[in-house]
Amino acid sequence: MYVIIPIINHTTTTTTFSYNYLIIEKRSAKYVYMIENLNKISKPLLRSLAGQILDRPPFWFMRQAGRYLPEYRQIRATETNFLQFCYTPELAVEVSLQPFKRYGMDAVILFSDILVIPDALGQIVRFETGVGPMLEPIRSLSDLKRLNGNRMEKYLQPVFETVRILRGELNDDTTLIGFAGAPWTIALYMVEGQGGTDGTIIRKWAYEAPDEFQVLINLVVETTVAYLSLQIENGAEVVQI
Repeated sequence: MYVIIPIINHTTTTTTFSYNYLIIEKRSAKYVYMIENLNKISKPLLRSLAGQILDRPPFWFMRQAGRYLPEYRQIRATETNFLQFCYTPELAVEVSLQPFKRYGMDAVILFSDILVIPDALGQIVRFETGVGPMLEPIRSLSDLKRLNGNRMEKYLQPVFETVRILRGELNDDTTLIGFAGAPWTIALYMVEGQGGTDGTIIRKWAYEAPDEFQVLINLVVETTVAYLSLQIENGAEVVQI
């Protein structure tokens, strides 16, 4: 299994992770990539990530599925709650595949949202039409006590089901990409309560009470690691943060 961002134990001098084809080693803070059985890999994106130069570079798009597609807008109208839309595997699978069916990219990207992490932790998350995501802010240790990282795996089972179905729908040349938001980005939404801010509140908390803020960052990091790991276990071949 390919993983773009390996989790490295920085307390050791040599750490080795073995996947299906890619072995990632850490030696003296340098990564060494070794490919096993490269001739067994048929998917262009995976071959490219393995370091092989191809006649044609593989292609895909960020935010690959979405509002530019009329078929997306049509199916999106069937569910007014955006998070529920993401948590409905048959809908998430369909919109994940829509751009691939139109344009034949070399990869299909899981349709979901980065804010499923705070939602799974127990923070109130809602999407307001014309405004975007709105969250009940987390700004103190007492607020953090409302969150529970242990509920993520069960809560996000619909996402993992979407990953499983998607993997089964793809041909031998198409890669499945999973993803999660970067911890700072997730934390910013969680603390500010919305996007589009200059981050004044989160930066003030991180500067004035770093020990408290670290509790939040640790929770987000650990939950994100577990979330991506479960995406991989369920069929994601590449993950991006």
